[in-house]
Amino acid sequence: MTEEEKSVERGFIKGTVSHIVFRNEENYYTVALIHIQQTNEEIKEKKITIVGTLPKLEQEETFLFFGRVIDHPKFGLQYQVEQFRRDLPQTKNGIVQYLSSGRFPGVGIKTAEAIVDKLGERAITRIVEDRTALAEVPKLSKEKADSLYEQLVDQQGVEQVLMTLSKHGFGVELSMKVYQAYGLQALDIIQTNPYQLIADVEGIGFRRADLLGAAIGITGKHPDRIRAGCLYLLQELCLSDGHVFLPKDELIPHVLSLLSSYDCKLEEAEVEEQLLLMQEGDEIRTEDDRVYVKTLYFAEKGIVSSVQRLLSQEIEDEFPEAEFLKALGQLEEEQKMEYASSQKEAIQTALSSSLMILTGGPGTGKTTVIKGIVELYARLHGLSLDKKAYTKSNPFPILLVAPTGRAAKRMSEATELPATTIHRLLGWKGGSGGFEKGDHEQLEGELLIVDETSMVDIWLMNQLLKAIPKGMQVVLVGDQDQLPSVGPGQVLRDFLESNMIPTVHLIDIYRQAEGSSIIELAHSMKEGVMPTNLPDPQPDRRFFPCQIDHVQQVVSQICENAMKKGYTAKEIQVLAPMYKGQAGITELNTMLQNLFNPKTEQRREIGFGEVVYRTGDIVLQLVNNPDENVYNGDRGEIVAIFYAKENQERQDQLVISFDGTEVVYAKKDLNQITHAYCCSIHKAQGSEFPIVVMPVVRNYARMLRRNLLYTGITRAKQFLLLCGDLKAIHTAITDRDEQLRNSMLQEKLQHLPVKSGNETGT
Repeated sequence: MTEEEKSVERGFIKGTVSHIVFRNEENYYTVALIHIQQTNEEIKEKKITIVGTLPKLEQEETFLFFGRVIDHPKFGLQYQVEQFRRDLPQTKNGIVQYLSSGRFPGVGIKTAEAIVDKLGERAITRIVEDRTALAEVPKLSKEKADSLYEQLVDQQGVEQVLMTLSKHGFGVELSMKVYQAYGLQALDIIQTNPYQLIADVEGIGFRRADLLGAAIGITGKHPDRIRAGCLYLLQELCLSDGHVFLPKDELIPHVLSLLSSYDCKLEEAEVEEQLLLMQEGDEIRTEDDRVYVKTLYFAEKGIVSSVQRLLSQEIEDEFPEAEFLKALGQLEEEQKMEYASSQKEAIQTALSSSLMILTGGPGTGKTTVIKGIVELYARLHGLSLDKKAYTKSNPFPILLVAPTGRAAKRMSEATELPATTIHRLLGWKGGSGGFEKGDHEQLEGELLIVDETSMVDIWLMNQLLKAIPKGMQVVLVGDQDQLPSVGPGQVLRDFLESNMIPTVHLIDIYRQAEGSSIIELAHSMKEGVMPTNLPDPQPDRRFFPCQIDHVQQVVSQICENAMKKGYTAKEIQVLAPMYKGQAGITELNTMLQNLFNPKTEQRREIGFGEVVYRTGDIVLQLVNNPDENVYNGDRGEIVAIFYAKENQERQDQLVISFDGTEVVYAKKDLNQITHAYCCSIHKAQGSEFPIVVMPVVRNYARMLRRNLLYTGITRAKQFLLLCGDLKAIHTAITDRDEQLRNSMLQEKLQHLPVKSGNETGT
């Protein structure tokens, strides 16, 4: 140990690797037994188990580990590694022994001595930094030199990356993510274009990349720094606020604020110059004073092109009105029902249009119309609705899709026909795998019905429309008063306000919704009116006044009463608009887990960060996992937990059932799920629950908007139980700040050289 190392104030352990207990090759999580040579930690034992994200460790090699001692409740005393480095020999004799130790085939003592004689005590570092250094060694063949270089780089490369990044405050886990993203190119990227890490490595934002940039001289008004700041903010602001583009006069002030400092005052003209160069360099797209991320620009452009294509095509099989009315009458007679005039109009418009929108609020009969469209389309085209009549080579001709698994399941239950998610229909491969279906390979079928269209962002809508073949008719169904998509755009709103697509608005409340005070509340809310009877008990709705300090207590009592009446955790959904705070999703989930699924000796559990998962817990999927047919927003139940000692993988595992589909999660994958006892209103969109419990307090101030509250209450199928502050509810209902998103889709559609759609409805 050098004097420098001895002076290090932080804790360290210097030791040799005795045994590798466990290693995950996917994320490099390692458990190893170390024989301690030297340490400044209060450890009496001569051996200790180290844990952390580490590259491959060789037995009998010596390392210097920096971290902290932890007392694991199950495994006892461990050393949590935060940084490390290999303890390479520092003397000529030590380096000769290291190189000739058998680790490097073909390098014996004489070759090792020749290398050290020529390259000195920094031989290993010199070779790793410059592969041509070995050319100086006499009688060393190029083949042997290349082999030694590659083995040393393979061994030292990851450590060089970790050491470089640790100087700038990067921990081992984040540094390993950088290495996983780039491999041996990591150092080159760090030293030439560190801002690339923002896009490629999760967890690295502009500030971290800027520190790396400063280390290699990219500071102040450097063009690379300005361009990186522009692109970072453009992407960040579009994703966070749902914009498709940013006006230049909005983007530039953000860039100035991000990049300027007391010793670097950036000017608008300097940012404008770089934006122009970025446009010329194909890094961004600009239109007039609008600045686009390229993918959003092409998505907007692609949707306009697809809509034009769909609206311009003729319907191959047009049926006389008399034939339509005859078939409709037969259907009504068989089903012993009568469609209202606006519903008949919607069905007829759908069957006679290449592209059509059906919109309306809760209880207006959208599902009834969808069923009517499917039935009439099949009858008029001579198609069977028996799924058994179709094969893989002759697929079902009517495609029913929705943005989430829950919405697709609701659609399937209502129509008694197969329905799926848009991602699954398009063959989403995940990550950089992209979609199977698009303009290169289109869908098979005759009619496509898309439910919950308000949830579809501009990227997904573009991909879906590109995949629609000639002759396929499309019906888009949605409620424009609900929340817009989580991703960029406001596609349904833009479609409707363009008046270019044939549209039927359903506004009458039909039989199935009569007497529902939840539906009445929703429609009053749409108009910005707070019902005077909101505090009064209704057969299907209650309001419990309380302040934020009592929200947990009130929610707990409501849920307990519902359980006493026979409702389960799956049937009771608590909704909240924010994660933080005592009335936020995180704390409510902890409280509700202890209510619905308390800790017992029989229930196994696994800790993940500050969260504990137990068998029987209801959880929510947070990311798309096409390989397992599980998608963002799907709800499941933990049906089993296996501990590391019980399986071949030697790691803790969860088994989650999503409507019968069982998926195994390793502990490292638990960031893909969260508890679902309480979830965000965004995550609940597209779902319905027998009971919805929703606190609304003034502490949610910045989230108190009409479309958010409207979306939340319309998730309730049988009972809506509100609690909180009437003034907060009034604020949300009367709020007119809809926070419209920057989008040119409506305007671009209105400039299409096609006949505009007729907007109808009663």
